[in-house]
Amino acid sequence: MAFQIAVLQFQPHRKNVQENIREIKSLLKGCQADLVVLPELSNTGYLYETTDELRPYAEPRDARDGFLSALSDLASDTGGVIVTGYAELADSILFNSAAALSSEGLLANYRKIHLYADEKSLFTSGDHGFTVFEWKGVKIGMMICFDWIFPESARTLALHGAQIIAHPANLVLPYCQDAMITRSIENHVFTVTANRTGMERLGDKALIFTGVSQITNPQGKILFRMSESKTAVHLLSIDPEEAQDKRISERNDLFQDRQTPFYA
Repeated sequence: MAFQIAVLQFQPHRKNVQENIREIKSLLKGCQADLVVLPELSNTGYLYETTDELRPYAEPRDARDGFLSALSDLASDTGGVIVTGYAELADSILFNSAAALSSEGLLANYRKIHLYADEKSLFTSGDHGFTVFEWKGVKIGMMICFDWIFPESARTLALHGAQIIAHPANLVLPYCQDAMITRSIENHVFTVTANRTGMERLGDKALIFTGVSQITNPQGKILFRMSESKTAVHLLSIDPEEAQDKRISERNDLFQDRQTPFYA
């Protein structure tokens, strides 16, 4: 079956949710895709001094207006589901989250489990485990940025049936894009890493984000890679059924051959 995937790469604006909505809408104008993946924290940008500074720009996952509502409306134009990273406010707690949104609203929500560096000062680690949802008969898993460095993240999603892993990211380390090739191979899944671009400064601190958003197939082939700095959307068609085949050879199956008693 043909399944259209779009990966969006841009530089979110700090403290300007409405401008981020406007830019995402502009980039996705005319785009028709079953799945669109956006970067991590697409609503807020990345660097904040304190939770009090970030909190006014975060929002509940069930907010009736705001960033997620706008993307749900946009999903009716793209004709599919949009997976975006965002800063989630749950009561007084902040989570670094990913939401899967259709024209009907929120389909699934994932709270980042593996927080990177100073994220630990802003966010609480995810409390609901890794999330897989179904769209048009295709199972899609979500993980966020630094989750990539833990093989268990992608493996857990694959064991729960994910054929595609949607991976919103704000990457600053140089290893992830190559590591996601391995994540595809060791799980026989498609991965869609939507990274951001640009630089953010906060006082004496500056972070440069690596761009190079990419899509890989179950054999680890790079189907598409973006540049380090380009703001763009790229669309391609895949067959998610390829991820159902877990055979390594005629006598080896990636999951059936696991020797779990020895992994403790």
